[in-house]
Amino acid sequence: MSSSSPAEPSASAPPAAAPRSRRISLPPFWAQILAGLVLGVVLGWVAREWSVDWLSRTLDEVGGIFVQLLRLAVGPLVFLAIAVSITNLRQVSNAARLAAQTLLWFLITSLIAVAIGLTIGLLTNPGSGSNLSAADGVAPESKGSWLDFLTGIVPTDVITPFTELNVLQIVFMAAAVGVAALKLGERAAPLITFAETSLALLQKVLWWIIRLAPIGTVGLIGRAIDQYGWDLLGDYATFTVDVYVGSLLVLFGVYPLLLWSVAKVNPLRFFRGAWPAIQLAFVSRSSVGTLPVTQKVTERLGVPREYTSFAVPFGATTKMDGCAAIYPALAAIFVAEIFGVSLGAQDYLLIAFVSVIGSAATAGLTGATVMTTLTLSTLGLPLEGVGLLLAIDPILDMVRTATNVAGQATVPVIVAAREGILDRDAYDRATSFEINDIDRDEEPAPADDRPSGAPPRAREATV
Repeated sequence: MSSSSPAEPSASAPPAAAPRSRRISLPPFWAQILAGLVLGVVLGWVAREWSVDWLSRTLDEVGGIFVQLLRLAVGPLVFLAIAVSITNLRQVSNAARLAAQTLLWFLITSLIAVAIGLTIGLLTNPGSGSNLSAADGVAPESKGSWLDFLTGIVPTDVITPFTELNVLQIVFMAAAVGVAALKLGERAAPLITFAETSLALLQKVLWWIIRLAPIGTVGLIGRAIDQYGWDLLGDYATFTVDVYVGSLLVLFGVYPLLLWSVAKVNPLRFFRGAWPAIQLAFVSRSSVGTLPVTQKVTERLGVPREYTSFAVPFGATTKMDGCAAIYPALAAIFVAEIFGVSLGAQDYLLIAFVSVIGSAATAGLTGATVMTTLTLSTLGLPLEGVGLLLAIDPILDMVRTATNVAGQATVPVIVAAREGILDRDAYDRATSFEINDIDRDEEPAPADDRPSGAPPRAREATV
């Protein structure tokens, strides 16, 4: 009599599937951002209407911490991104031509943007219908000047630019290191590898910070509503509408027209692929903080990674159609009208010159105070006019930064298409993706449900 034994599983029975890790299902990132905007407006209104001090402090701290986290990553991110991008040019044929074409299209789009800003300002007279006066202005604590701009490029030491967040000096040092690494050739390979790994680690940390954008939005919007309320919109109504109209004309008019006529691509597919970066720029108000997302969407639009890693970081620190072209033009006209100063044709030409050449002064951070003071001082307008603009600046900075980032992705697509290196199939397939799922998008696809010998499954980004 045979001894009984536990039933053996049938040889033909499929093995049990390995348990998969469960992930918390989150709403789409755009929905989180929208909820943050609405909640911020409500909480800011409550704090202001009923003078809720603890809520005011909380909103201020939440918004301040989010911006501080972004600023904490800006210095090393800019340095590593610029240095690595220059060393990556060694892998690109006609690197000098690509760099020249990129700079050329930066200038062209900036000129178009400043021309739109000037045209809107001259047609609408943004300061004429305001109740503001020269007495309402306050001179800023810091200002930009051409002397500071030119002499401030070279740092006095290697630490201060990072502690004081002087992005222009950080760019200078990064460019010097990148060019030196190229000259050293193979001897610099270990340093380049270390820099690339450090950049990848920093970008991973920045992705985590970016995920906090909905919470940061609550604080930033709530703080703006609490501090300034809705009353200021009456005095700044024309100016605010002008900035938004000008920015939206560039964002949804000029860029699509250039993509269609110069790059010969479908503009709608560009916005479908670039939307994650544009929406994040709108709420974070930081071109540099959005840099990893901008670079990712540009790659997904078919621009080679080697060129993208140069063009996007370069654009994030110098390509500012919203903050450095449209806005300074309108701000100069607005301040001139408030202070009763007449501007002539030569002044408008000077505004265009400042906007194109001085873009790097904006540094890719929130706000455009340095660029505004640079423009006003060049025109000889009272710097007290900057104080008139600070109250409305957070509301304007959102659309300005969204325009900046859209331009930083548009130009690489145009240049890549003109140079014949754009992957048009990838461009046509580009879709939006969920920032919440970025880590999942980088993981290898699970293999337990694929037949033996089958090729890996393609990963699909969430639309």
